[in-house]
Amino acid sequence: MTLWTAAEAVAATGGTTPSDWAVTGVSIDTRTLAPGDLFVALTAARDGHDFVAQALEKGAGAALVSRIPEGVSSDAPLLLVEDVQAGLEALGIAGRARMAGRVAAITGSAGKTSTKEMLVAILSDQGRTHASVASYNNHWGVPLTLARMPRDTEFAVIEIGMNHPGEIAPLARMARPHVAMVTTVAAAHLEAFDNVAGIAREKASIMDGLSSGGVAILIGDVPTADVLAKAVPDGVTAQWFGTGPHALRLGAVREGDAVLDADVTLNGASETMTLHANGAHFAMNALGALAVADALGADRQASLAGLARWSPVGGRGAREQIAHPDSPDLSILLIDDSYNANPASMAVSLDVLAAAPCAGRRLAFLGDMKELGPQGPDLHAVLADHPAMKAIAHIHCIGPLMQALHDALPEARKGLWREEAGAFVDGVPALIQPGDTVLVKGSLSMGLARIVDAIRKIGEAPATSALATQDPS
Repeated sequence: MTLWTAAEAVAATGGTTPSDWAVTGVSIDTRTLAPGDLFVALTAARDGHDFVAQALEKGAGAALVSRIPEGVSSDAPLLLVEDVQAGLEALGIAGRARMAGRVAAITGSAGKTSTKEMLVAILSDQGRTHASVASYNNHWGVPLTLARMPRDTEFAVIEIGMNHPGEIAPLARMARPHVAMVTTVAAAHLEAFDNVAGIAREKASIMDGLSSGGVAILIGDVPTADVLAKAVPDGVTAQWFGTGPHALRLGAVREGDAVLDADVTLNGASETMTLHANGAHFAMNALGALAVADALGADRQASLAGLARWSPVGGRGAREQIAHPDSPDLSILLIDDSYNANPASMAVSLDVLAAAPCAGRRLAFLGDMKELGPQGPDLHAVLADHPAMKAIAHIHCIGPLMQALHDALPEARKGLWREEAGAFVDGVPALIQPGDTVLVKGSLSMGLARIVDAIRKIGEAPATSALATQDPS
């Protein structure tokens, strides 16, 4: 199905093209480009113009460029604009303008991507649904998501993130959501903000994209709720969710083996929701997702059924049973939360580990939490006092900042410290026993996926007892 014709793209961007063409998708990466895609030559770590010839050879339908790249014919299917980033933004704005469906936007210090995926599970059976891929939530991710949006989309879910002040509002105005959600406010990206109140004001700016009659779904269980409340624009309806006396209230949470049931109240109606996940934080995000779906006009019972089909993805709290070669009866439970970390999400993950089923020991591999500014070492060290630590046998620490936690831990719980994840990989099997429950958590740049992979490979190894009986010859 055609996504953009040359005429439509020229009208949207104000660019020019030497030929007629049509594209079926939009890509910024030649490694994942599909035939028929519009290749967008963004300039980031490398200049995308250097890859235009390769993109066209792989079957790109056209390329969005600011100049004719070397080795590319002047009559090639090119969309020439003054600035590629601005061109992508213009294409995204046009994509949003031609879509007549309902749009939700999500931000927050933690839980954005999981909540987005919950909403996708909720809405996909109720209408044609389009959403951000992975964590495409920044200055190029949001317009890319909008530019990729089919014109017949009925529900769109746009994730919006930030690293610095002033980033969220322009993206929210680009997305023009009918419903905006703030999952939580916590100490994250503190190196760019004076305090958590500043983070709350930035998160609240997602409401700048709401028009009169829009709905804001806001977390009430945070110290900065008053900051969010003061930012609600005139004509916008604010609905608060949390465990307190809110219109959207999370009640009792009952956890089983990789499943939970939770009692919720949504504007006076009592419901029970089921998630294939563990952790009260997932239940809280799910309550917010249900409220967003309600505000979009989705069917409540269909939403609950869709939510029950959701489960966490790898790197964001997914659980895996890893067979241990030395024990057919006792496997390893891996909790993979290696994609991101800040003090709030780290505390939640430690709580999840402490409550997780365990036939052996509870272990944690914790990597640096980035972008915390001068408070970084202290925010790592204070984790040693978190109540959940009492249930964890050994805490292994990775990174310069995590050395502060390692130093603060009591000797009985102090595991190994290494400066980078690669130094742990070979020794991981010796640190984990049959029946252990293991959490891996840290900022993405710490590369803890290498430790996750090393744990998975334990299940592929031969039993050590079998190795011991082999003939060395």
